[in-house]
Amino acid sequence: MIRTFATATALCAALTAPALAQDLTEMSWEQIVEQAKAEGEVTWYNWFFEPELRGYAQTFEDTYGISVTLPDVSSADDALSKLIAEQGRDTTDIDVISMPGKWAERVNMGDLLAGPIQPLLPEADAVTTEIDGQNWQGYAIAYWGNQTGMLYDSNRIAPEELPQTLADFEAFIAERPGQLGFNLENGGSGPSFIGNVARNVLGLTPDSDVSETPDLTPVYDWFTERDGDYILTASNADSLSRLTAGEFLLVPGWEDMVAGMIKRDEIGENIRIYVPEMGMNGGGNIVAIPRNAEHPAAALLFISWLTSAEAQTRQNVEFGTAPTNKNADDSHALIPNDQRANSRSWITPLDNDAVVKDVIENAFMY
Repeated sequence: MIRTFATATALCAALTAPALAQDLTEMSWEQIVEQAKAEGEVTWYNWFFEPELRGYAQTFEDTYGISVTLPDVSSADDALSKLIAEQGRDTTDIDVISMPGKWAERVNMGDLLAGPIQPLLPEADAVTTEIDGQNWQGYAIAYWGNQTGMLYDSNRIAPEELPQTLADFEAFIAERPGQLGFNLENGGSGPSFIGNVARNVLGLTPDSDVSETPDLTPVYDWFTERDGDYILTASNADSLSRLTAGEFLLVPGWEDMVAGMIKRDEIGENIRIYVPEMGMNGGGNIVAIPRNAEHPAAALLFISWLTSAEAQTRQNVEFGTAPTNKNADDSHALIPNDQRANSRSWITPLDNDAVVKDVIENAFMY
């Protein structure tokens, strides 16, 4: 049974047009757009790139006359905590919420989210509710595809010198000590590198069936034996800053982060990213509508716009994201499509967060 988008009785009474209280699943798309314009505003809780996305959303505001508010949100966890805390209220001031795609098993969709919303979208067949190996069952739509990789300065190292396999990385570290840096926290690119080293040390492939975490001692040993030949950094940003300053030749990073900085002329186009054959994690984020959203039609229209082929193509150009609409153009991405075959899941065959936690405790804190 499709859950209703109708808001609480108190809210409905405050609305001037009777149609605004109607279940959106019973309305045509034209009627939904009309209701969205009558609601007139949408508040989007997104925890990154808020200033840039405010400018990006201006196109939606100009097209539909609906204002978009992006509050400053400190983290995805804080946004979800607010949503959960306010689920018992008549309405929450969150109309659209972003979350990491890998959180599907963390969220009770039927209790927290309106929907399923995918069947209501004009481009329903082109968008996806599956990302990071998780299926959001139509309650949330993927809108931001991201990828970790290895960053390098193309003025200082040639493509053919870039390590691809675990053995290549071992040789790189041995031959160029101190030229590889990576972070343990304050960003996921370093943990992606650690997790994929672990998978390769253990001989695991994306298709490996792992029912429980194996003995990670060989992984601890891999890092401890090379202690001093790599450098630990404070964050994604610290790694990139020290790469551009010439301290490192190679650091993990994010495709969208680098693309945005190049576009804003904060770094040069000589800083490039690749996904090694060893693998680096990729995935993305979703958007959904709380069950008690104050502006449900405006939220649905905004999600339709945000995940459309046109908006996803523009997002690829402006932010370097991998489009989540199959009809979008991804030709402006920093990572070529053939390298995306090396993308790995954050949660299979080993949960990256769990592995990295153990490796930090046993290889870096002794």
